[in-house]
Amino acid sequence: MLQHFSYKPMYENKQLPGWTFAFFFQKKRYTGDYLPDGTMTWIGDTPSDEENVKKMIHELMTFHVYD
Repeated sequence: MLQHFSYKPMYENKQLPGWTFAFFFQKKRYTGDYLPDGTMTWIGDTPSDEENVKKMIHELMTFHVYD
């Protein structure tokens, strides 16, 4: 389960799409970029259960950003 999930637009004018996100997973902090097509790139380490984590992030982003 992801904890303390947060996201913000990559660009100040918010017209260009893209978001940065951060969260804790298994007591470790992870950050990355989320692009409008659902592509994610990690900044730093990659979670050990990457595919499952990506699914959780995609669900959260769909709910918060595209709602």
